[in-house]
Amino acid sequence: MIHPRTNLIRFAYVLSIFSAAGCAANRPAKVDSVAGAEAVRPASEKLGTADDVLQASFNDAQLEIETESVYESPIQPFQYSSLEELEQTALNQNPNLVRLYREYLAASSRSRYVDKLPDPNVGANVFIEPIETAAGSQRANITANQTIPWLSKLSAEEQRACFEALAISADYRAERLRVLAGVRVGWYRLYVIDKQIETTNANQQLLESLIDIANAKVTTGTASQGDVLLGTLELSRLEERLLTYHRQRTAVEAEVNRLVTQDAETRISVPETIPVQSPQWTAGEIYQVALESQPDFQAAQLRTQATRWGIEVARLSRRPSVTLSANYFPTDDNRPISPFVNVGENPWSLGVHMSIPINNEKYSSMQNEATWKHFASHDSLQSLFDRYDALIVDLLTEARRADETAVLYQETILPQARQTLQADQESYSNGTVEFDRVVQDYRNLLTLELGYHQAIGDLAVSVAQIRRAAGQDLPISNAVVPPSPLE
Repeated sequence: MIHPRTNLIRFAYVLSIFSAAGCAANRPAKVDSVAGAEAVRPASEKLGTADDVLQASFNDAQLEIETESVYESPIQPFQYSSLEELEQTALNQNPNLVRLYREYLAASSRSRYVDKLPDPNVGANVFIEPIETAAGSQRANITANQTIPWLSKLSAEEQRACFEALAISADYRAERLRVLAGVRVGWYRLYVIDKQIETTNANQQLLESLIDIANAKVTTGTASQGDVLLGTLELSRLEERLLTYHRQRTAVEAEVNRLVTQDAETRISVPETIPVQSPQWTAGEIYQVALESQPDFQAAQLRTQATRWGIEVARLSRRPSVTLSANYFPTDDNRPISPFVNVGENPWSLGVHMSIPINNEKYSSMQNEATWKHFASHDSLQSLFDRYDALIVDLLTEARRADETAVLYQETILPQARQTLQADQESYSNGTVEFDRVVQDYRNLLTLELGYHQAIGDLAVSVAQIRRAAGQDLPISNAVVPPSPLE
């Protein structure tokens, strides 16, 4: 008769076999070349791995959102002392950045369990009526089993999850660039609107002085009342223009406050002047920088890698999975001692089961689905390259147009317009020029001054958008502060 402790040792040995199988299955398996996948990928591409990259990215400071600021720090009222502080507030509090950061954490967590084996199963059957055998009465059956999928498929699923997590990390960096560009664009537009309000107020004072001159001439009989009425009408138009500017400022201010997660009515102040940044790059240089730094490109390339691993997962789904099982039968020692059987010995058994993937159409469709997704990912990447190429050319052309326009206004058009208005003012005082000509000169000067400030704002906005498209803050060699055209 075998001692019961011997049976327990045997059962523990069986469980240790299952445990060792699970540990072995958890080791990363290197995936060989796939015949089906090679047919749909360019010859220059290789099936890369992302384990080390994901681990480094998970701890990398490039995400730049501190856990404490995202999850613990309450939103504080912002002190609008500089554009840099406004940008930092947006990076710390923008809800889209917080969402993408959390999605990245979720995706990276998923990549750490998709390659693990399914949980083992343990069960027991208790016989209501014992099974009577020559060795004794069997009262129960204890079973343990472990399913082991094809290990290369687990590894491929891990690689796909890693690349998907890295793509979300790139999405975060791309959204960060968009938020920064949005804050900068809003800041520059507020500057333009404030300059438009300032210019309109200055011209309002100029027009009031012209109306005073017209009233004086009416008193002396050298001008008609129509001159005063014309000036008053122009003054009303300026009031209407000011109302429009204030409405525009409120809308832009609300948009910037949305980006920094502040109350929409929070007041944002901008400086009297902003540096006019004249771009010194070519479109080709910017595009080369974008190829290396633009997170949108990186996200698309990483998703292409993920779909390539999806082909591998679909191909390996045809491989069978294996299930190992162990059974243990507790048996009573209730039979006479026999020379033919071991009375009271607890028998146990090992079993192997294997799935049979017989539905060829199902697995062919799975592989076709993964292949077409890979093709579509390639197409979207090429479309992204073309779109950014055209965008960079357009933004750079607009920046140069705005720069040349601002220089033309500052050096030629505005001085001539001021001289014309000044000369006609003196002529009107002498009675040699009609009042409507002076008003027309005033209108022209107002339009030109507003156009100058708009050109300055367009240049700053274009440079901000170019930096976003390039994926980094390109250095500017020439930066000058423009004098006010009112001086």
